[in-house]
Amino acid sequence: MLNIDDSKAGVFASDTSRKRSSVTDQIKDFILTKGLKSGDLMPTETEICAELGVSRSSVREAIRTLAALDIVEVKHGYGTYVGQLSLAPLVEGLVFRGVLRPQDDFAALREVIEVREALDIVMAQQIIDALHGETDEILEGLVSTMVEKSASGTAFAEEDLAFHTRLLAYLDNTLVGQLVTAFWEINTVLYPKLGIAPAADIDDTARAHGAMLEAAKAGDLEAYRAAVVAHYQPLRRSLEKAALKSVVD
Repeated sequence: MLNIDDSKAGVFASDTSRKRSSVTDQIKDFILTKGLKSGDLMPTETEICAELGVSRSSVREAIRTLAALDIVEVKHGYGTYVGQLSLAPLVEGLVFRGVLRPQDDFAALREVIEVREALDIVMAQQIIDALHGETDEILEGLVSTMVEKSASGTAFAEEDLAFHTRLLAYLDNTLVGQLVTAFWEINTVLYPKLGIAPAADIDDTARAHGAMLEAAKAGDLEAYRAAVVAHYQPLRRSLEKAALKSVVD
């Protein structure tokens, strides 16, 4: 169990300014100040109540809020731990907004595609530096599977995500990987919920993955960036068709 008696004075102080902040903010402040990592055990509810001078109900409400944000994880019978700090809440929030306000979210989805494309282009040089002259049988296998599935008109969402996840694993940047995965999930969930048909030219997308890989292995930055743009064109066309149809209907 964490000992918060001596070292938390600046975090759980009982001065006037501290009382003006929310219990949720104070708990987040504690996590940051103590340098706690995912999986670390938090103080007990009783300890937090005593140190903050607040009720159990306010602490429980704060913990529920933090759990919803994946900042903490409650394991009943074991305690409260620092959560995975994932981008799951971002995905859920944008998906819900898209279902709730589909007209507005055609524009939001377009922005998500633009951000995904921008991230891929910005990280292009690092991808090329990592893959130039290399052979990755897993990536090559994923490309082959996508090409085969597209030829038969079969979707390849799992392979698509696996390809990008594998590609970004070469980077020393966990956040970029999480962002790309989060935006990919938003696209995958919202497209069918908003009635957006799968791209009719998914073979273009499959081939674009292959072009990205070959360009990276060849160390060709411009070809890689061109392949990235080509990769998102079917998504863009599918979205535009759905947006126009919604206006007509």
